[in-house]
Amino acid sequence: MNGLPQPDLAFWEQFRQEMSVTERWIYLDHAAVSPLPRPTAKILKEWTSSLQSDGDIHWPAWHERMLGTKTNAAKLLNAEEDEIALINNTSHGISLVAEGFPWEKGDNLLMLSGEFPANVYPWWNLESRGIETRTVLAPGGVIDWQALNEACDSRTRLLTLSWVGFATGYRQTLGPICEWAQSRGIYLFLDAIQGMGIFPLDSQELPIDFLAADGHKWMLGPEGAGIFFVRKKHLDFLQPRQIGWNSVANPYAFSDLNFQLKTTAGRYESGTYNTVGQLGLGQSLALLSRFGPKAIGDRIIHLVKFVDEKLRSIGATIYSPQEDEHRSGILIFSLPDKDPQALRTRCQEAGIALAQRGPGLRISPHAYNTEEELEQAVEVLKTA
Repeated sequence: MNGLPQPDLAFWEQFRQEMSVTERWIYLDHAAVSPLPRPTAKILKEWTSSLQSDGDIHWPAWHERMLGTKTNAAKLLNAEEDEIALINNTSHGISLVAEGFPWEKGDNLLMLSGEFPANVYPWWNLESRGIETRTVLAPGGVIDWQALNEACDSRTRLLTLSWVGFATGYRQTLGPICEWAQSRGIYLFLDAIQGMGIFPLDSQELPIDFLAADGHKWMLGPEGAGIFFVRKKHLDFLQPRQIGWNSVANPYAFSDLNFQLKTTAGRYESGTYNTVGQLGLGQSLALLSRFGPKAIGDRIIHLVKFVDEKLRSIGATIYSPQEDEHRSGILIFSLPDKDPQALRTRCQEAGIALAQRGPGLRISPHAYNTEEELEQAVEVLKTA
């Protein structure tokens, strides 16, 4: 049916056993906010209990465990730990680039149409400084290379791009985009929130300059904990604009002030960490590493193609891409003469979580979901 090898159901059952949400819900809304895996929930409870009982007595041990999130994130991107900063959310990471980039009045940047607001407003905010944001039409997420070339000139400094579009699920092929930007001396920022953790991304193979992603979607982490990647050679180029005690090389020398910035991406972290959030994200990243982004991505594409076919069989219109290389975990669809909000409500009543987006509904399964769950969801939609 889909050109992929049949998934090893026993293999994915191991993943499923880590997701207690399956005991109550057919959860198909990972493009919004994901449920937490058991190991992630466990460490959040342990940290809470420790802080409740002992205050900061065990802070050093918790801090070291939290920094392991950088290790896990670096492994996921095939990057150096020094290139990873722990941030609060994707907007935080985007703003680090928008505000820290050495713009000059009259510069411009490019973005595609249909971006999520988090990847729009930080750039629009630069207008008062004489920086122009040029939006290139990309219907359905598909790049019009002629239009992109025509929008580019000698003052174009950066292209900001979502790896996966939230509105259609269109997944960009990053290689040609990186080559295009690099050949023109244009920096590339990638909003990776809808692809990170479930599709491979090798920073050694792809010359992405900056990347940000919150962990609460496909990475299965808590809200308010994300990662920021900056290529090491750009550390002095991208200025930290939010400076705090944790930006400097020796942050715990409270009585010996020395304004020497860290020589790592830690210079962008500024203040106190979201320790509990990053602890949870670290556990979730470790879980994803057990199964591997390549296997997870293949499994998700398998499930998306499966439900795509089932939905078409009941008359659904599909708005998401059909080519394997551009599919993601997002499938947008509508059913004729049926109100999307009413359908979503009926699904929730039946224990099925999905979202209303764009012209209809959005299904976004993870690797632990099953074909049987998807068949149940389609049956509810059919009879609603």
